[in-house]
Amino acid sequence: MSAAGFGWLTIVRLGLVQTALGAIVVLTTSTINRVMVVELALPAMLPGFLVALHHVVQMSRPHFGHRSDVGGRRTPWIIGGMFALALGGVGAATGTAVMATAHGLGVAIAVCSFVVIGLGVGASGTSLLALLAKRVDPGRRPAAASIVWIMMIAGFAITAGLAGHFLDPFSPERLVAVTATVSAAAFLLTLLALWGVEGAAQQAPVTEPAQAAASPHGAARPRFGQALREVWEEADARRFTIFVFVSMLAYSTQDLILEPYAGTVFGMTPGESTQLAGVQHGGVLLGMLLVAITGTAARRAAPGLLRWWTVGGCAASALALAGIAYGGGHALAWPLRLNVFLLGVANGAFAVAAIASMMTLAGRGRSRSEGIRMGLWGGAQAIAFGLGGFLGTVAIDVSRQFLDNPVHAYAIVFSGEAALFLYAAVLGLTVRLATSDNTSDNTADRPAPTFGDVAMAEVLQGR
Repeated sequence: MSAAGFGWLTIVRLGLVQTALGAIVVLTTSTINRVMVVELALPAMLPGFLVALHHVVQMSRPHFGHRSDVGGRRTPWIIGGMFALALGGVGAATGTAVMATAHGLGVAIAVCSFVVIGLGVGASGTSLLALLAKRVDPGRRPAAASIVWIMMIAGFAITAGLAGHFLDPFSPERLVAVTATVSAAAFLLTLLALWGVEGAAQQAPVTEPAQAAASPHGAARPRFGQALREVWEEADARRFTIFVFVSMLAYSTQDLILEPYAGTVFGMTPGESTQLAGVQHGGVLLGMLLVAITGTAARRAAPGLLRWWTVGGCAASALALAGIAYGGGHALAWPLRLNVFLLGVANGAFAVAAIASMMTLAGRGRSRSEGIRMGLWGGAQAIAFGLGGFLGTVAIDVSRQFLDNPVHAYAIVFSGEAALFLYAAVLGLTVRLATSDNTSDNTADRPAPTFGDVAMAEVLQGR
């Protein structure tokens, strides 16, 4: 490991924790969702409610982040969160199996389990990102964000393939057994990946101005409410929270309506629309890799590149969504697959650049508060994800009540998402990121207000 902080091998080890997290989450939000709707013939509203519930529970992220700040160590919270996530995953599978014979009891078990899943994801995910923000050298953060997110997607893909193989022929008992095996393996992988990581890092911590400005050793830590209020009072932290919410709301709103759109308007078969999702995910991976490569290689030559990847990714996502909305009226000639691939590239670039921006901003406060900052932004992201998919389907249903042509209904919703992304791009311009390793958080050392700062001030004054 480098004397400046985590080396690449350590970053990959922490990425394995994200792989483990993704392995359990994909079973609970995708496989169990499908079993409830198809095999058990339950209303789709039930798994939809459960998935939304686990997002809502993640409003606890700021609290978990603050607790890890106070304790000074992230590893116990990551391990504890993964244990809760594994327990919740097994509970969700058990509840689903029980629904086949005792519906009310099974639903009660599933509700409790999805609450535990949300708490586990909040505790482990927030503490992991806070650890990366504190221990990864600024020049490696774009690549680190890409690595951990790509490895989480790998967890989705690997688990979906293996679990799908072992779930056939399906039975409720087999569902519980497969989920328990995956959960146990994921927890064990987490323990191995974290072995000695934080202890070794404490011998060579990253030295940054924000850390140097921290409160003296032994000073009393602020209570949760005070710490959260102090972070929210910082203009950049507050703007970035709003940016995360708006951008992730736009990002997630198309999740549940893109494939139905491809089938309804473009006449794609279920197999073809499923392949379309694969095309989009391929674009997401390419976008993440572009940010990782350029963000690390060009950091010295173009220190503001990470910010422009974030803003540009939002703007490009808006343009791609506008193309999808327009293409419905020209379904026979429109290159939908290419359009969706470009949407994926833009989404991947913006998403991983936003995560890297979180890491940069998390260490810029006057006190060591990486955890509560990551928790605040992670909570905003979770709420946006919980609302996005639901609001997208509601918007389509409402639009189709007033419009006979589904092309027009989908065009309105996709155009609304594009507008959200454009608004997010404007918000992104108002957030100042550190542009060099020596950037101080002191007001006197801050750069002059950007065009985006002035524009936003004028908008706020005009309200």
